[in-house]
Amino acid sequence: MASAPSRRPDPIRLLQVNAFVSILDRFAMPPLLIAIAADLDVPLSAIVQAAGAYFLAYGLGQPAWGLVSDSLGLVRTMRLALVVAGLAAVAAAFAWTPLVLGMARGVGGAFFGAAYPAGIIYVGDTVPAERRQRELTRLMVGVALGTALASAGAGVVGQLFTWRAVFVVTGLAALALSLALRLLDEPPRTRDHRNPMAPFLAVARSRTALFVLGLAFVEGGVLLGVLTLLPSAIEAAGAPTALAGGITAVYGIAVLVFATAVGRLSRRLHPSRLIALGAAAAVAACLVLSLSRAAPAAVAVTVLLGLAWAAMHSSLQTWATDVLPAVRATVVSLFAGALFCGSALAAVAVADLAAAGRYGSIFLAACLALVPLGLVAVRGRARWRPPA
Repeated sequence: MASAPSRRPDPIRLLQVNAFVSILDRFAMPPLLIAIAADLDVPLSAIVQAAGAYFLAYGLGQPAWGLVSDSLGLVRTMRLALVVAGLAAVAAAFAWTPLVLGMARGVGGAFFGAAYPAGIIYVGDTVPAERRQRELTRLMVGVALGTALASAGAGVVGQLFTWRAVFVVTGLAALALSLALRLLDEPPRTRDHRNPMAPFLAVARSRTALFVLGLAFVEGGVLLGVLTLLPSAIEAAGAPTALAGGITAVYGIAVLVFATAVGRLSRRLHPSRLIALGAAAAVAACLVLSLSRAAPAAVAVTVLLGLAWAAMHSSLQTWATDVLPAVRATVVSLFAGALFCGSALAAVAVADLAAAGRYGSIFLAACLALVPLGLVAVRGRARWRPPA
């Protein structure tokens, strides 16, 4: 008798939901920075630093998650991390001081840091190289929807109800997803490192891997740093919290649109050209922001940043999956770690400038940093050839 057809969902769909929940939590806090500072009666700089704790923990935890996913399995790692991250998000909802908030968000960042990168590794392990960037851009559907909903929804909920409700929602979503991921098949384990340091030594010996990680660090400091401060900058220009969140949500819609386009372009264009396109869009966005944070300019900026993320970041991310296939989990984890460590350090570095309302200076510095980043990344990717 013929067996019943499999009712297993498409893995990429589950990974999109995984990306959605992870990004939902990540982008829930930026639209709430001013509201949280007002509710806790503390300076904005204290809350910006609490937000930075999330990104720092996200980044510093990455080396460990690469090893854990190789030994425990990608799906088990994602499910375990989502349980703890969900509980940490709920705990953040009940924080009464910036210190407690920063600690809860730090734990959440450390464990959410296993979820989305593990999805990238899953694609790297199960999708052939020639189709990999197209599938990774499909993951950006979840990224885009999570960004849009967090940016618009968090601002509205924070203004109409309380910022605390936002973290309850993201926490419960993470716990529900940990159950849903039971339906995702565990890929075969092909990496067995008897020496835990072996993957890191392999990365340290690879000049290309170190180069890609350096690019990720700078990209995180600039692009993620700009996205973190964008809602506050729009509010400082006179927009209410809900409008600032709604404008930032345009970024998510832009990522959704451009990710599809970049996925198609990746079949015809060399990745170096996609990096050049994204870098040019990011430079233009930061230049506009350095001059104006008014609502019309901010809308244009979010569109440009969406193009930058879809084109430049997806190309660098795909490069990370190709550099050292034998230690892919470690490279991808370190890539994510470098990205978020760069973002965290940037948040700390500009916290006082943000508190003083000097957003023009912040975004001009980001613009100046993006020019060499784009030039170096384009040249490096154009000259690199995949290992045989």
